[in-house]
Amino acid sequence: MESNLKIKEQLYKQCVDFVEERLITIQNQIKEIQESLNSETKSSAGDKHETGRAMLQLEREKSGQQLSEVEKLKEALSKIDVTKSSATIGLGSVVFTSKSNYFMAISAGQLKVGSDKFFAISPNTPIGLLLMGKKADDEIAFREQHFVIKTVL
Repeated sequence: MESNLKIKEQLYKQCVDFVEERLITIQNQIKEIQESLNSETKSSAGDKHETGRAMLQLEREKSGQQLSEVEKLKEALSKIDVTKSSATIGLGSVVFTSKSNYFMAISAGQLKVGSDKFFAISPNTPIGLLLMGKKADDEIAFREQHFVIKTVL
């Protein structure tokens, strides 16, 4: 197994990459919508034109909300200090259990470091709420499964 700090750094970097990719995708969507809006303005008039514009406005609003969510993810990540370690599970903890491994950061799905798999989860997800404040050797029951916390980094 890699050193504890290396594992945490790699998981953190994968979360940052996840957020950056989402940000780029959303920015591209917004740019495309804006270009479509600009071309709609130059084209036809009438009901069809108004409907097209309204749909594009809704898409732009939706993209704006997604952008806001990504900003929140970036802010959550900025609060993590990968050099800090604690016996108690908190934001930035790497948690090894008898079932799965977790990185308490943002919900970013499954990540890999070497041959180990981790689930990047937000502390306010159902499993995150159960894990927060726990320590090694604590038992957790989640969705009718019982598991033991082995290590907290």
